[in-house]
Amino acid sequence: LGGSISTAGNVMFVGATQDNYIRAFNVSNGDKLWEARLPAGGQATPMTYEANGKQYVVIMAGGHGSFGTKMGDYLVAYALP
Repeated sequence: LGGSISTAGNVMFVGATQDNYIRAFNVSNGDKLWEARLPAGGQATPMTYEANGKQYVVIMAGGHGSFGTKMGDYLVAYALP
C-alpha cells in the first residue's frame, strides 16, 4: 500500500484506495478538490512534478489481488488545472 503526499500549496493526494480512485484534498479543511478513476488499483504513493510550467501528479496503478482491486501495470500522469 502507498501513502499520501502533501504539497506546499496545502493539497494532499491519496491514491492507495480500494475503489481505484486518486483524490486531492484541501489540507486546511478536508474538502475534496479533485478525483480521477485509475485503470487499476493505485497501491502506491503519488508524486508531483513540474514540466514546462505545468504541474503533474503521477501514480503507479498495479492493483493488488489481496485487496480485490483490478490488477494492471500502469504509470498514470495527470496534468493539474
